Amino acid sequence: MTGRVFRIQIWACLVVSLAAGSLSAAPGPTEAEVDDAIVRALRYLAQHQQPAGGWNVDAFGGEATSATSLAVMSFLAAGHTPGEGPYGEAINRGVQFVIDRQEQNGLLVSRRGHGPFYDHGISTLMLAEVSGMVPERQAVQVRKSLEKAIRLILASQLIPKPANQRGGWRYNPVSADSDLSVTAWQLLALRAAKDIGCDVPAENIDLAVDYVKRCSPPNGRGFAYQPGTSPTTVLTGTGLLALQVCGQEDCAEVHRAAEYLALRPLRYREPWYFYGVYYTSVGMYKRGGDDWKNARPLLFQELMNNQLPDGSWQSGNQNEAPWGRIYCTAMAVLALSVEYEYLPIYQR
Repeated sequence: MTGRVFRIQIWACLVVSLAAGSLSAAPGPTEAEVDDAIVRALRYLAQHQQPAGGWNVDAFGGEATSATSLAVMSFLAAGHTPGEGPYGEAINRGVQFVIDRQEQNGLLVSRRGHGPFYDHGISTLMLAEVSGMVPERQAVQVRKSLEKAIRLILASQLIPKPANQRGGWRYNPVSADSDLSVTAWQLLALRAAKDIGCDVPAENIDLAVDYVKRCSPPNGRGFAYQPGTSPTTVLTGTGLLALQVCGQEDCAEVHRAAEYLALRPLRYREPWYFYGVYYTSVGMYKRGGDDWKNARPLLFQELMNNQLPDGSWQSGNQNEAPWGRIYCTAMAVLALSVEYEYLPIYQR
């Protein structure tokens, strides 16, 4: 046997072993190291809150409801609450910033950048997560704003679309097609709102589940941006979590997504890495067991290796670079804090 053939056989055995989960993963960062990274990141976010209460998206040239909502959820995910502790007032101001910018039709958006329904889904999710935590003076406002936002999500899902696009959402409330990226944010928002008693009909969830499953190729390997396109690691994490929050934890597409992610771990310079690390971390954590045991070291160490001295993160790819450090830092915190389970959406 030549040395080259021997090495090929050893590599093949290694791949099979990894796929079967028989090789133990490196331990990754300790809980104390993760805690420290989150503390430094929150300090950075607090230092960059704007006077009006919002946080900036670089591509918009100013504050955005999406960045503000991600920052607010970062504090909540780390165990901070509105009106209390070192970040209580910052959280209150961020929530108020989002509420004050809701449009008449319910849309939660402050700047008309790329895809206002991204802003809307993220901000609706934040209002659902913070509902019940805010001081009494904000509680009524939050609930009213949340219910208007949910009604808009439900109405926009029913805009007439081609058969393979039905059930999802895209960039605008009147979009005539759908994509998995925008759809996932709306599903997280609907699930969080339903959990606190908002009216979210089962038939809307069923329509969305059908759409998400159509984004999985016929062979069931991973998830793609839209039906008929090629799967990616980032969107596989997205599809994984989107189906889990719809009660589809045991469907074939979810199991195969976890297998796909085990063989194709996220890397820092991958397009839309920070989007992907959030969805993948939460999705694999919800899977639990060996799936999380093996995924955690890779996901968390990659994040820890790229945190900057000031506590922030910046994009390693051109896709996310225009969104700036607030977005990247908030998404990193939301991934790293999943084991705390302070946000209801994280709970298994």
